[in-house]
Amino acid sequence: MKITTWNINSVRLRMPLVAQLLKDKAPDVLCLQETKCRDAEFPMKDFTALGYKHAAINGQKGYHGVAVVSKKPLRLIEKRDFCEKGDARHIAVEVEGAGGPITLHNFYVPAGGDEPDVEINPKFAHKLGFLDEMTEWGENGAAKGRVMLVGDLNIAPLEHDVWSHKALLKVVSHTPIEVEKLTNVVRAGNWVDAMRHFVPAEEKLYTWWSYRAADWAASNRGRRLDHILVSEALGGALGKLEVLTEARGWERPSDHVPVTIELSE
Repeated sequence: MKITTWNINSVRLRMPLVAQLLKDKAPDVLCLQETKCRDAEFPMKDFTALGYKHAAINGQKGYHGVAVVSKKPLRLIEKRDFCEKGDARHIAVEVEGAGGPITLHNFYVPAGGDEPDVEINPKFAHKLGFLDEMTEWGENGAAKGRVMLVGDLNIAPLEHDVWSHKALLKVVSHTPIEVEKLTNVVRAGNWVDAMRHFVPAEEKLYTWWSYRAADWAASNRGRRLDHILVSEALGGALGKLEVLTEARGWERPSDHVPVTIELSE
């Protein structure tokens, strides 16, 4: 089974790109973040026409929003309101895999603003609080059984998850406190970093390139902000990884690219 995660940065605006991905790569399940539309405005007819007849949506007007679309039937488990701010940042579903049901959590962690200082930046404080709540959630058994956690976690935790470790140490997404908080999340659930299962930690690995770059490919100042984590029960089922870097060069692209994991069971 192939599962893809992608911060689409407005699903209605970039539906032609989503359609291209689904036609070319045909994942069984697609998890989207930053859909930026209310549930009723989600372009379900377009997905149905492409063979993705099942969906679970958690949206809001203009901001945030997560969704799961699938060729396979989905059972909605929950839409958790982390930090109780009313933001649409999480949705969980159950989907049938070859080896049995898989619980799939789709996350959009707050970006955190520009200043990595909780005293002057409420957005950064929100991000750290969100991660603390994710840690508690993991400690309470969220990763038990056949479970996946995917999405835009807005943190590049490892040295080679960014173009320059030294240059980004004080930049939101790679600061030591954020890395520590995400490490706590991973440890709390004994999650397996599926992407780094395939790409060694000493190799560069990016999923996001800023819109500010005049030539994103030439400068290649990327970060790995998008992640796929699997529970220990699924660790032996990791079959293949694809980071579709070329999607960053598509017409009117998202600043994130799709990441696909293939499970063997």
